[in-house]
Amino acid sequence: MTGRPGPAAAPPMSAADFRTLYERLRRTARPAAHDGAGGDTHGGRRGALRHLTPARVAAAAAEVRLGRTVSLAAPIETRPGPDNPEPARHRMTGPAPGEARAGGVHFAVDRFAMNVHGDADSHLDALGHVLYDGELYGGVPAGDATAAAVRSLSLDLVREGVVGRGVLLDVPRLRGVPWLEPGDHVTAQDLTAAETAQGVRVGPGDLLLVRVGHRRRRGQLGAWEAARARAGLHPRAMPFLAEREVAVLGGDGNNDTAPSAVAGVAFPVHVLAVQAMGVHLMDYLQFEELAEACAQAGRWSFLCVVAPLRLPGATGCPVNPLAVL
Repeated sequence: MTGRPGPAAAPPMSAADFRTLYERLRRTARPAAHDGAGGDTHGGRRGALRHLTPARVAAAAAEVRLGRTVSLAAPIETRPGPDNPEPARHRMTGPAPGEARAGGVHFAVDRFAMNVHGDADSHLDALGHVLYDGELYGGVPAGDATAAAVRSLSLDLVREGVVGRGVLLDVPRLRGVPWLEPGDHVTAQDLTAAETAQGVRVGPGDLLLVRVGHRRRRGQLGAWEAARARAGLHPRAMPFLAEREVAVLGGDGNNDTAPSAVAGVAFPVHVLAVQAMGVHLMDYLQFEELAEACAQAGRWSFLCVVAPLRLPGATGCPVNPLAVL
């Protein structure tokens, strides 16, 4: 553990530099996004999931050694807070008054609704979630996303689920702190240093999970307005994902830092990951139990299973990924 601070190593990024990085990563992803390679049955729109081949899925099963499962989702919250002004709504719609004690068969039933892309609940972002310069991923026109649904880049692309090798990189552990403070950035150097410290290497088709300690800080200090201040990845860390051919990126925060490192681009990591590279994101996961389990086992890779809801036309959904050690 180094105990070194991070912000000094992650200076702001100019709009011109961001544009250069965006175009570079977009060019890298564009050819494979349209050629239907790797058994893609969805018209070449699966994005970085093309790296998660059947052979890599089968190999990921070998990561199971202990038979221990760990949930990577936080409990869905139904009370408003500084980071959750529109909480999920859950209400019982049955049994009707008097039915519970009446004879015969009756049912307890309920209804659930949520703002999927909030700053508190664990969720997955589909490739139709991010529009930038009038386009979605792969050059799909922004008109593909209508008031009713997103057509070609919805959750339907992951209806078979996402199963592969998960790798957790614990940046607070690397720096010798319980969490990264809001506004701090994870750099590419942090990612490679965490690999070395943990004895693991991120490879093609992996589901990369990056811990910043957001959930631990929230649990100990209470919720805050995460939309204005949170730790996340620096945009310059994204070439690491492209070079390693990462299939999915998950974080215990939003994956993006706030305030943004790029003037005029509020969510640069979302733009680069989803819209430029075709990488599905998972935001606001829970890594505290997983980090402890990995440290105890002395290994930071595992089988990871993600089963999104079947919601054709949706841009995301609540998700409960499972790590199997």
